[in-house]
Amino acid sequence: MPSGSSCSTATPVLWYLPKQDAFRSVRPGTAGTVRRRHKRALQDRAQVPGGLVRINAPVYFGQRHIAPWLPELAARHPKLQFDLTLTDDFIDPHRDATDILFRISSLPDAGYHARVFGSQRYYLTASPEYVSRYGSPTSPEALHQHRTLVYGGSQGANRWLFRQREEAWLHYPLTPLMTSNNADALLTSAIGGMGIVLFPDWMVSEALHNGTLVTLMDRYSAAISHTPSYIAAIYPYTRHPSLNVRTVIDYFADVFGSPPYWQR
Repeated sequence: MPSGSSCSTATPVLWYLPKQDAFRSVRPGTAGTVRRRHKRALQDRAQVPGGLVRINAPVYFGQRHIAPWLPELAARHPKLQFDLTLTDDFIDPHRDATDILFRISSLPDAGYHARVFGSQRYYLTASPEYVSRYGSPTSPEALHQHRTLVYGGSQGANRWLFRQREEAWLHYPLTPLMTSNNADALLTSAIGGMGIVLFPDWMVSEALHNGTLVTLMDRYSAAISHTPSYIAAIYPYTRHPSLNVRTVIDYFADVFGSPPYWQR
């Protein structure tokens, strides 16, 4: 798995501020910011990250993009311990026992602090064997003639949306060959030639790079929601995040890079 590029301390970081309606870009440079950073640096110099960090992430994202990087994080900070919970259920950092929540969704609600790593892009894909046997759809209307594999979670089956350029998103109803609440099962089935999937870049990038999947209908943008989704590390709002939380989030920001390695 390729490593991410280092993040400069002068790189803008997106944070969600409580009781405000949007993210804003925060750049270092003001006298107050410099003083606070200097004070925090002096405090952190006398401390070492240690103790338990509770991390929560979506199942497949955690398996592919969190767990593989934890050995290096543990080697760098041997006093840290990790409790990694993988679930696709909604988790509220205020109520549930978690320190850092990796979430893939629209912008978080007020009261949460978030480090945004990037936006999520969707790709319509199938295996070369499927395309050779059944052909490739050229428009969303043609999908009803194809075998589709659709993720169905607790909120029901995903809706497949398509548009060209900046037109409005249009939903195209499907009669799937298979639905599943397990993304890995659907991805494995697609790679095996069973059908077409619509999945985010962080799920299919490796298969696209090694040729076991190919993209379809490249003239169209695809999504499962009208609202853009972002990949972020979220934790309850606090004026001074703990050293452990900052250490883990900074590590993954460095590992993921900008743009995230799965988008390169």
